[in-house]
Amino acid sequence: MGQLEGRVAFITGAARGQGRNHAIRLAREGADIIAVDVCAAVSSDNGYIPATAEDLAETRNLIEAEGRKALVAEADVRDSSALQAVVDRGVEQFGRLDIVIANAGICNWSRFWEMPDEQWSTLLDINLTGVWKTLKATVPAMIAAGNGGSIITVSSVAGLKALPAQAHYSAAKHGVVGLTKSAAIELGEFKIRVNSIHPYGVDTPMGNDANALAVFRNYPRYLASFGSILTDSPLAAPDDVSDAVLWLASDASRTVTGSQLALDMGATKV
Repeated sequence: MGQLEGRVAFITGAARGQGRNHAIRLAREGADIIAVDVCAAVSSDNGYIPATAEDLAETRNLIEAEGRKALVAEADVRDSSALQAVVDRGVEQFGRLDIVIANAGICNWSRFWEMPDEQWSTLLDINLTGVWKTLKATVPAMIAAGNGGSIITVSSVAGLKALPAQAHYSAAKHGVVGLTKSAAIELGEFKIRVNSIHPYGVDTPMGNDANALAVFRNYPRYLASFGSILTDSPLAAPDDVSDAVLWLASDASRTVTGSQLALDMGATKV
């Protein structure tokens, strides 16, 4: 029997990358999965191709290959009504909600005074307000189920230390920390734990954004902000992050809430 047998998880940004990997790993431990992704381009400033409906369908296939049930739907985390509709369908189908992974996010680059208003607002709307809307849509079902549960918000190294050419990303990811801590306090009485994780670079399409290389070529002094202690690999594997997500989702972390778990190869310490 897996660590999450009989539980149900809601995961955003699940069409590929970290979100898909979290879905597969949780399913392998016995959880049924409600998975959403926008499956569309959301910002012309991103230097990587967007996920597709076919990617999300493959996530469903991979969950079901683990012997678990999956409900997948296209939904934008900026759209509260779309999120709520998927949550309602999932709870009706599976009968409960125990785990939420607010994973959806984008990343792009610019110096803050050269950044168009739309680039700033789009990233904040997805990476911060989208996390709030995800929690707002899911928490009532978790409270109603009365089983406690675990919420994991995906922040970043940029949520623990500021990074140049990413003022908008740093602001959003720092904001996720504040939201996480407040939510942990408010949900403690319901035995719902809320924690944030803080990966550095991960081997996903977003983590391999070629636009980052252009920034470092144009502004080489910024490289000093992107060092790490563990240097064997410049990018973590998705499983490295999913290991931590699984621990926070399970009862093994039952004493942990309001915490910030750095999965950063020591990048926040240099």
